[in-house]
Amino acid sequence: MDTPQSADRTAAKTALRDQVLAARKRRPLGAAADFAADVARVATGWAAVRDAATVAAYVSVGGEPGTGLLLDALVAAGKRVLLPVLLPDNDLDWGVYDGPASIMKAVRGLYEPAGARLGVDAVRTADLVLVPGLAVSPGGDRLGRGGGSYDRALARVPAGTPVAVVLYDDEVGLAVPSDPHDVRVGFALTAGGVVPLSGSPGTR
Repeated sequence: MDTPQSADRTAAKTALRDQVLAARKRRPLGAAADFAADVARVATGWAAVRDAATVAAYVSVGGEPGTGLLLDALVAAGKRVLLPVLLPDNDLDWGVYDGPASIMKAVRGLYEPAGARLGVDAVRTADLVLVPGLAVSPGGDRLGRGGGSYDRALARVPAGTPVAVVLYDDEVGLAVPSDPHDVRVGFALTAGGVVPLSGSPGTR
């Protein structure tokens, strides 16, 4: 049963989601392409990426900051790349990304790997986890879409594994309401650079 405080947080999250999604719709058409190129360059220069053998990431859709070039750059750098598969209960299974031909359309307008499913615990094998989001606070509170899929997945990530939310620069450092079940992230990955978040430096 929701308390008045949790209801207030839910309303505040909904308002912030609406604000960020409206701002994404107003971005110039070229902004997504510019972001995709810049964030791939930033990511491949980040020590956490260089040191990782396996990276869990995702395929961006709609107005999300683009990850297509980033995924291909990770594969070109010899990384094993895991992509999520949304399950009926909103949990996340995982599969391997081997290039654009290895993904297919899925539910809710998403894309997922076409190959074998590795199980929900496969995210534990990642040396770095990149997640989608709409905003993040200075302390690492991440605003997602509200389905809870990534909070469940991130709860399985071993302590000390770097977790970064991929965002536009102006979506970093916002006041994000948080609930007890929300899992903080350690970094924001943007076209302008990697931003350490003070709430959980170096960890999730």
